[in-house]
Amino acid sequence: MLFFVWMFFFDANSYLIHHELDSEINALDDNAEFYQKEINHDKTFIKKMEDSNQMEKFARERYYLKRENEDIYIIENEDSIKKEEKR
Repeated sequence: MLFFVWMFFFDANSYLIHHELDSEINALDDNAEFYQKEINHDKTFIKKMEDSNQMEKFARERYYLKRENEDIYIIENEDSIKKEEKR
């Protein structure tokens, strides 16, 4: 009986250590899945940016770039403007 108690709780290969290691493996598997989805998303984005029209659209929308002799007017809706918090 003492042998089983020792092996279950105190040994270097105890159940508690194995349980902790299994939970770490599961967390790492979840991280790997998340990052694989992000990689696929980025690959899709890179493929889309190979088209010069898509790249121009992205630059205009994200960084407000413009062509020569062109004016840009940014119109924001009231719900898209961040409001200051009152203290």
